[in-house]
Amino acid sequence: MIVQLLQVLLLGLIQGISEWLPISSTAHLKLAGEFLGLTVTPFFNIILHMGTLTVLLFFFRREIKGILVALAHLDFKSENGMLIPRIIVATIPTAVIGVTYSQYLQDSLGTIPIIAATFLIGGTFVYSTKFAQEKQDTLPYKTALIMGIAQGFAIFPGLSRSGITISTALLLGLKRPKAFKFSFLLSIPAIVGDFVVEAYSEWNLFSVSGLSGITIFAGVATAAVVGYFALKLLSRIVRGRKFYYFAFYTWTLGIVLLVWTFLTQ
Repeated sequence: MIVQLLQVLLLGLIQGISEWLPISSTAHLKLAGEFLGLTVTPFFNIILHMGTLTVLLFFFRREIKGILVALAHLDFKSENGMLIPRIIVATIPTAVIGVTYSQYLQDSLGTIPIIAATFLIGGTFVYSTKFAQEKQDTLPYKTALIMGIAQGFAIFPGLSRSGITISTALLLGLKRPKAFKFSFLLSIPAIVGDFVVEAYSEWNLFSVSGLSGITIFAGVATAAVVGYFALKLLSRIVRGRKFYYFAFYTWTLGIVLLVWTFLTQ
């Protein structure tokens, strides 16, 4: 019981930190399973996402309330209302890429060498934001669409959702506060959709997971609390023009994984 609780707390910590920082939670959970012997079942992955999704809804509660009010009044011209069609436009390619990946690629692209390569690619993308020229204070449909496509590719382990969407927005000239906000508002339907699909496909595991109520709560609470502070930290880093710093971490991790793969073959 104690060992299981400690494992759950560690996984919650990893999920809370890596879900929002541009370092890929999926890849870090896979690495935790590979190198630390921690078992990340589909069921527990669902549980962890409950915690981080709760954080996202709380962090952007004012924006979400404004969007829901605008939707109720069919108001698509206010600041919040204008986000509704843009989120829809961006979510479509995300869904198409996500379904394609889960149907044809998921079982073959979760290996350590692939994760190492995507860490290097993602890190390069994040570092390029150092040279971004921010000119746009409004969000064009074209930018929203490209961000949605970018978010779709974040389903690959090693490519961070926040890393690739914020980087895309900045490189397309969107100002940092707008890029940060839309990136995470856009992630809500993607996370909810993924949550629903996984919960439906793994429903039978709810009764045979072997996790106690206390253990489940500990995992969700840890992911939520740590995730909240990670999201606040990321907000400050993006506004402080230091977003590209995360590239050095993912580059280092990618190189280490490639060397490890070479030495163990």
